[in-house]
Amino acid sequence: MNKTGLIIKHEYLRRVRKKSFIIMTFLMPVLMVALVTIPLWLANIKGDDVRRIAIIDRTEKYGSLFENTDNYVFLEADKSLDEYRNAERKDLFAILVISDDLLENPNAAMLYSEKQIPSELSRIVNQVLIKQMESDKLASFEIPDLQQIIDDSRVQFQIQTIKWSKDGTESSSSGTIAYIIGFISTIVIYMFIMMYGAMVMQGVSEEKTNRIVEIMVSSVNPFSLMMGKIVGIGLVGLTQIVLWSILMIAFIMIGSTGFLASGMSGGADMAAMQQGMAMSQQMNTAELQEGFEWIAQLQSFNFGEIIFFFVIFFVGGYLLYASLFAAIGSAINSPEDSQQFMAPIMIIMIFALYAGMYSADNPDGPLAFWCSIIPFTSPIVMLMRIPYEIPLWEKLLSVTLLFASSVSFVWLSAKIYRVGILMYGKKPQIKEMIKWITYK
Repeated sequence: MNKTGLIIKHEYLRRVRKKSFIIMTFLMPVLMVALVTIPLWLANIKGDDVRRIAIIDRTEKYGSLFENTDNYVFLEADKSLDEYRNAERKDLFAILVISDDLLENPNAAMLYSEKQIPSELSRIVNQVLIKQMESDKLASFEIPDLQQIIDDSRVQFQIQTIKWSKDGTESSSSGTIAYIIGFISTIVIYMFIMMYGAMVMQGVSEEKTNRIVEIMVSSVNPFSLMMGKIVGIGLVGLTQIVLWSILMIAFIMIGSTGFLASGMSGGADMAAMQQGMAMSQQMNTAELQEGFEWIAQLQSFNFGEIIFFFVIFFVGGYLLYASLFAAIGSAINSPEDSQQFMAPIMIIMIFALYAGMYSADNPDGPLAFWCSIIPFTSPIVMLMRIPYEIPLWEKLLSVTLLFASSVSFVWLSAKIYRVGILMYGKKPQIKEMIKWITYK
């Protein structure tokens, strides 16, 4: 095994054997599941504190429309607004005052409270009053059964999108699915580059600080050392992502099995099972048809091509940015020094992420095209465009420029790396780092 292979093996095994790697690998899927389920669970928990709302309706038209909810009780006021506000015992949360016909005077409704009004309460009050105002507006036209006519005239319609191939075959397509596929691919690459690129920089910086690198460069050239570290850490990241995917799938399968098992346990009697079967048989035909449409739309995507280009841009993007992170790590003497070099990279990455999202609205527009050609943004933006089936020459041009730039920046970073790893006690400047490239 050559020296670069030994460094890759060393970096890979050293990191995957760490307790922190093992713990985070198994803990991250749990945290991701908890991040989704716990807020939903907490949102469904109803508080025991029921808030009382007094309604002062001088028109005697709106007060009876309000219905109690789990969190709010609406009461007919028996005092004036000033009496409620000056009372020693204030057991009301809010006071709704309606002084005039809202259709004629929309500013005649006020909601008073000593505390900030929650958005839920504002939404309930607005919905009730708007519904009544709409009813009054329709009644003012004096057209018989006008509300029924309006209800009957409402239709639901969604255009079907059909894609045809060169041989004339037609298939259903979906811009929403294309966006989801591109968005997931973009986020995965963005997070991978940021996480493991920063790990490359941190590893180089730590070795430089501990003077370990002085021993290492005595037996291996700096370029092999840098490439071994980049590839080794990249394999660590790929290993972690694969394990996360397997664990997430396992958790989903276990959760589904546990849910079905609990439903089949003693708590679910035969009558409940029969009722569930009857409900399943009464499933709306439209919902079934919509499910089949989604399957047909998924089949219209060339997932083989999407996965192939994902891997290509994944490797090229990581190689490009990891080489820059390695150069930065070799030049700095402390983590605080990395801020001035990291800021431009962070700005470019964030710009690429937003450019990719906006490119979904116009995959063939100038923003999408140029950002998918420029190597610094192409790994992120191009993956958002690929599900929309852009021309092959654009993909090949983007890949060519990306890997040509990756190789060039690896070479330039190696020039900086070979000098920077042996420089101590001096805060480097960008001009000085450019000079390092010219050293022989």
